[in-house]
Amino acid sequence: MWIKKADLLQVAVRPAQYPPEGPPEIAFAGRSNVGKSSLLNLLTNRKHLARVSGSPGKTQTINFYAVNDDEFRIVDLPGYGYAKVSRSITEKWGEMVDAYLIDRGSLKAVCLLVDIRHEPTGMDAELFGFLAHHGLVGPIIATKSDKVSRGAYAKQASLIRKTLGAAADTPVIPVSALKRTGVEELLNAIEPWIYAGSEGKN
Repeated sequence: MWIKKADLLQVAVRPAQYPPEGPPEIAFAGRSNVGKSSLLNLLTNRKHLARVSGSPGKTQTINFYAVNDDEFRIVDLPGYGYAKVSRSITEKWGEMVDAYLIDRGSLKAVCLLVDIRHEPTGMDAELFGFLAHHGLVGPIIATKSDKVSRGAYAKQASLIRKTLGAAADTPVIPVSALKRTGVEELLNAIEPWIYAGSEGKN
């Protein structure tokens, strides 16, 4: 599977602003500084599709992208866990994202992004548990893989799974936006949810 075209479809902060249900949606979530925007630009082969902000925690919207003429959608969830974001904004994030994750029928899976160099945080583990409870676990994306040796991939993947409480067969895909690696593996990993839907949300 390849992404030939991707365009911003809708920016939303509440369900009334979501685009109509329809094509399968794959969402991406992670901490504010995990490199999500860079990953989405790499995945779609668009330099500026997702805005890379110099201020972590600044993006507070759910962004829907139509892929391959709306064959499926990529959904960019706002980053979380940035220390300088106020408690009120953090609570708003929870309400906004929970509403999407729980009620969105088109949502098939959520890819959680974690920095391959570090043990996932408590917030990462909490979100992963939430996704597991609702049957939304997609591939785990280990970003910034250029920062560690290839020989460390397996060890870090094992640490990530253990910390998150993920099953041993949950895919952990090392990706580097800088080196432009891991894209094919990630697309292959999410393809079953897009075209078959057999492992998505019940």
